Amino acid sequence: MMNSNTNICAIEQIGAQVLRRIAMPVERVDDPSVTDVIAAMQVTLASTEGVGLAAPQIGESLRIMIVASRSTPRYPKAPTMDPTVMVNPEFNALSNEIAKDWEGCLSIPGIRALVPRFRKISVRYLNQQGVSQTLILEDFVARVFQHEYDHLDGLVYLDRVETNRDIVSEQEFQKLITESSVA
Repeated sequence: MMNSNTNICAIEQIGAQVLRRIAMPVERVDDPSVTDVIAAMQVTLASTEGVGLAAPQIGESLRIMIVASRSTPRYPKAPTMDPTVMVNPEFNALSNEIAKDWEGCLSIPGIRALVPRFRKISVRYLNQQGVSQTLILEDFVARVFQHEYDHLDGLVYLDRVETNRDIVSEQEFQKLITESSVA
């Protein structure tokens, strides 16, 4: 829910019903309630070490997401991409090539998992002015998009895990990435 003083919202946690609902399409991007949700999402995401955020994560069942790839302690090797608001997004895989890589989620703290995702996708969405945009996304940024898109369909990344053995604690994940950077 929104904090009226700062506009930073609490992040809904796994188990919250809003995370399991299919989000509603936005009818008018310029509707003040929609622009308020977008502003709250921007401030909330900027206050975290996350690289993306979907409206259901702040309790709003709307098809809005922000992809904001950047290097953070959670994702030290993430490429830099300006935060991009995407309203009513859609995507298509540009090949059948799938890669498994580590994901975490602000709504599921303390856990990481290996998740299979399409490596290269074509994305269509409306920007904050309601103008249709198309992007080609690859690798990490494509993964972030697909992760946030799942939130709009009532899914979380753990729903995509192939085996429970691909789920680790944040502590174990940090050990793994420290060991792999030394190797």
